[in-house]
Amino acid sequence: MQFKGAIDSLSLRSENFTHMFSSEDYNIITAKSVGEFEPKLWKETFKKSLNKNIIEAKILHTSTELTIALKRYNRNPTKQTLDIAGLQGYDDKSKYLNNFLEAHFLEFMECETKRIDICIDFIKVPNRVIKHLCKNREPFKYYNTTYYKTKSEKKTNAVLDIKRYDKQKEAKLSQPMERLEFCFKGAYFPKGMKLKDLDKNFMSKMERSIKRFSGLDVKILPISYIY
Repeated sequence: MQFKGAIDSLSLRSENFTHMFSSEDYNIITAKSVGEFEPKLWKETFKKSLNKNIIEAKILHTSTELTIALKRYNRNPTKQTLDIAGLQGYDDKSKYLNNFLEAHFLEFMECETKRIDICIDFIKVPNRVIKHLCKNREPFKYYNTTYYKTKSEKKTNAVLDIKRYDKQKEAKLSQPMERLEFCFKGAYFPKGMKLKDLDKNFMSKMERSIKRFSGLDVKILPISYIY
């Protein structure tokens, strides 16, 4: 049986995203830069503290009330990172995020790929999938989420994170739903790979990785379906 996978989150890198958002539809507020530091504002907006490795942090507000993070890290200060998270939600935010992605689709296609999260939704993740995940990984539960980590991993993995969580609880849905998520991170992609290079062949590579770790035969919707 083949399952459908979809891109839920994207993290892109470019020298400067700010010029894309100069119209009256956008407002950018600085939370951290030279001479400015507003950690409380960042935490109130994104529910997390500013990482000490972030040397510049800006909050992009859209006319549809989206808030999107723009960051520069000390390990790569010439590049700015933009995070688009929640494309496969079940609310208005997901719709607005997809509209935002579509509006800047051609510009984003020229950006470097830093991270892509692929989600597969079930009423309940089958036990055979969980057993397959546990063959070479150990489950670790943190609040609503179970992470599957290898024995050599600590808190982070530069290549791939796998997690399962109660989507019904997280999104306050009326029907039961569990989400299995594969987070493909920077080291998984060739250095400097652009979003436009996420072609059929590379999608097939990601599908094979998902099958290797979960046993699932998954077909990922191509990024082009948005445009």
